[in-house]
Formats: sequence, structure tokens, C-alpha cells
Amino acid sequence: MEFAELIKTPRADNVVLHRPFYLAVEGTLCLTGHHLIFSSRRQDNAEELWLLHSNIDSIEKRFVGSLGTIIIKCKDLRIIQLDIPGMEECLNIASSIEALSTLDSVTLMYPFFYRPMFEIIEDGWRSFLPDQEFELLSSVTDEWRLSCINKEFSVCPSYPPVVIVPKSIDDEALRKVAMFRHGSRFPVLSYYHKKNGMVMMRSSQPLTGTNGRRCKEDEKLINATLRPGKRGYIIDTRSLNVAQQARAKGGGFEQEAHYPQWRRIHKCIERCESLIKLVEACNDQSHNMDRWLSKLEASNWLTHIKEILTAACLAAQCIDREGASVLVHGTEGTDSTLQVTSLAQIILDPRCRTIRGFESLVVREWLQAGHPFQQRCAQSAYSNSKQKWEAPVFLLFLDCVWQILRQFPCSFEFNEQFLIMLFEHAYASQFGTFLGNNENERSKLKLLQKTMSLWSWVNRSEELCKFQNPLFEANSLVIWPSVAPQSLQLWEGVFLRWNRPSKFLDEAHEEMISIIKYNKELQAKVNALRRQLAEMETDDRMQENL
Repeated sequence: MEFAELIKTPRADNVVLHRPFYLAVEGTLCLTGHHLIFSSRRQDNAEELWLLHSNIDSIEKRFVGSLGTIIIKCKDLRIIQLDIPGMEECLNIASSIEALSTLDSVTLMYPFFYRPMFEIIEDGWRSFLPDQEFELLSSVTDEWRLSCINKEFSVCPSYPPVVIVPKSIDDEALRKVAMFRHGSRFPVLSYYHKKNGMVMMRSSQPLTGTNGRRCKEDEKLINATLRPGKRGYIIDTRSLNVAQQARAKGGGFEQEAHYPQWRRIHKCIERCESLIKLVEACNDQSHNMDRWLSKLEASNWLTHIKEILTAACLAAQCIDREGASVLVHGTEGTDSTLQVTSLAQIILDPRCRTIRGFESLVVREWLQAGHPFQQRCAQSAYSNSKQKWEAPVFLLFLDCVWQILRQFPCSFEFNEQFLIMLFEHAYASQFGTFLGNNENERSKLKLLQKTMSLWSWVNRSEELCKFQNPLFEANSLVIWPSVAPQSLQLWEGVFLRWNRPSKFLDEAHEEMISIIKYNKELQAKVNALRRQLAEMETDDRMQENL
């Protein structure tokens, strides 16, 4: 298919762009296969807006006489308005934008056409391979092995080709366990706690059904993670009621009779349907205080944040304070399970609070672990046609990370902008990193050969400096975030950034950076003077001895 077939009017003049907190700008609008481009005519201050069609969530058309207006609502939550003279031109442009923003084929998306203008210093596709992670693990324990059982994605379509499993469990046993778990997602290692040797594993629900089916290989596999005389915890991210209902459909949970060394805890994380309500509340400027607070509460967004953080803190507590290993799963093990395992690692492991460590976590616990990004991030908060598989699972995770970052502002190497950047690229990007629903699909799409990795761009020094936290001081301790309701806040940087002027916030940030820089310069001078004083004292003593 040629993009030209979908573009009825490639260019329109005398178009007026409206955005909150900016003056209206007149200019030229151009449509290409992947971008909507607006260029202002002002000589004194030329301005360009480039918007990916894949970032467009929905559009609305309005007409007053011959003047047409298109309101574009984006997946990154901004809203822009274009006034276009001429009804036919406006209709043509609107229908082109609708067609180009809802392309069915993944291979027609921008990452397959994007050619970087920067020098590639590091191939991001090779930055976080399972072998490198296993090498780190092997330096502290020899109880685990890399299994290539899924090399052709033949055992579990949503797992990567290589997984880490207990050394005592062979591949034949893994095949039997896979048949006993939903979607063949058998238990694999998620995290090893160096401090006490406890581990966190993740999987999907067991297929016990109404007959209480069992699998001895499954029992043996998860028991292989226990120390002699120790108990473990199974954290099920469903309510007991939902888990019991799942048995009628062939799913279920681990029976205590068959897993006597494991205690099952249900920490319910509901499926999130509240993004639309939250964004609606944030965009309505007419609220009085009571109405705003009641709409915020009705969205239930912060309740979801609390549920997820509570489950993650529980997993971390079992590992670090109880000295017990943990298995986390819900139904499929691709959504709430990954929220819990990745947040628990941020609490427990200081490496995950560095930029590269966090990137590695996203690759390991989200991309390789089979979170279906293509489905979950297909639409955002404004779409008129919400599909049942769409859900802001990754955005909720990033929001939880921001809540912890806000409570521990000096313990993270990255800043809020880093998290916002990941949110934006998960929904619309020039990079191939978040395309596809699992490694199997990415392999078939040949993303490594045909697209650029987000990490190749982010990890260049000129980009990294934008995402570094100036307050960072490495903290090797476990950090325990508060999940009390009064400790949790609305993430304004995402949900209110298009609804308020950022000038003063930007100025405050610049001032903070300049104070920290000045402080470092003074610290260096103090250290130099101390060295000088020590040298002078040494010289004086030597003179006295002479």
C-alpha cells in the first residue's frame, strides 16, 4: 500500500494552531506517511510541530460556515486544535489523519522507515542480553542455569528463547510444568537477593481446574528454590474469589496439600479501567475543589497505585525481612505479575535505581517477559473504540516508580523526565523497542535488523544528561516506600503537564541545577584547600625535624 493513496490533501495553508498556554500561530500544515507537520510563517520566531500519526488517539471535526476545526487528542494526553479554511480541505485532512493513525500492519509503522541522524555508539538491541544477566548471577550463586528450552518459542510463545531456572530441574521436567501453567508460562527466576540468597520467581496460574489436578514436576520446581526448613510465599495478584472462579474455567491456584511449604497470599490488583476518567477530570478546568476531589476519587487511579505498591512491598518484605522466597502470579502473568516483580526489585536492588539498571529491568521484566505492549498501548485515554485488551498497565508501573522516586529523591540516578520519556515511547515511537507483544513477535518482525533500539538513542551522553537526577547519591540500602493514602499523589508531570504553564517549574529546575553545580564547585575548592593545608602541615613537621 502506498501512503500517498491515503493522503487526499497533502498540504494546507493559512492553518491556525491552538494549544493551551501558547498564542495561536498561523502557518502551513503538511501530511506525510508518518507525520503531521505544522510550520509557522512568523519570521521572528519560526516554529515547527512534528506529530507522529501513531501518537494520535482520536480526532473530532467541527464546522462554522466554511471554516473547519480539527481537534487532535494524543496518546501522550496533549490536545491540539487546527483551524483549516475550506470545508473540503478540512474533511480530506481529517479522513487522512484517521486512516494514517489507525494502520493495521505493524510493518507500515514509522520505526521501519526511521533512519537515525545520530552516530550509533552502542547497539541497544544487544545492551541487555540474558547471558549478561546470568553472568552477574553466576558470580554469586551456582544453583541456577540458563535453559534454551524455548529456543524456537515452541514451549511458551510469550517467553524469550532463554530463561533462568533451578539447576536441579531438567528441560524434560520444564516441558511438563509448561503444560500445567496457563499459556505455558512455567515459573522462572525474576530476582536473586544477594543479601540472603532468597529469590523471586514469576509464572502464570496453575491449571488445577475443578478436579484439583496436580503436577509433581511443578511442585519440585518451585520447591527447588527453598532452603532446607524454610517456607515460601505465593503472592497471587487476584482476589480469592476470582482465583476460585478461575478453577471453573480450567485455571486455579496452588493447593496447600500439594505445596505444604508454601503459604498463599491473595493481594488483589484489579484490572484498571480508570485512565479515561482520570484524564477527563484533569482536563476539566471548570471544577470547584469538591468536584475535582470527588472526580479524582471516582477515577480510582490512586487506589490502583496503592494496590500495586502494597503487593510489591509485601513481596520485598517476604524476601528481605522474612528471609523467604516468593512466587508471584495472577492469571496470565503478563500484567499485574510484572508490576509487582519489577517494583519489588526497585525497592530491594539499588542497581535498578540507576539508569542502565532500570533499562535492564524494563527489558527483562517487561519486554522479554512478554508484556503485550502492542495490545495494551494500542490506544490511550481519548479513543472512542476501546478494546478489551487495552489497559495502562505499564503507565501504572511508571507512576508507581515516580511515587517511590518522589519519596526517595536522592536514591535514583534518573529523573522524572526519564519516566515520562518511557511512557511516550511505549505508546508512539520512532524506535522498534516497544513494538510487538513478545519476543516471538519481535523476532518474526525482524526488529533487530529493520529498526533502531530506543536504548541506542537514550544512552548517548548528550541525551543521558537530560535524564540524570542532579540529587542522586548512590544508596545501597533497601528503600521502603510509604503506601499510606496521604503519601500518594497525582503524577502532575504526566496528567497535568499540558494543562498548566511549565515556565516557572522549568525555571525552578534550572535554579536547582545551578545551585547543585555551584555546591560541587565549592566542595572541590574545600577539598583542594584541605589537601593544601595537609601538605603545609607535613612540610612544617619536616622542617621541625630538621
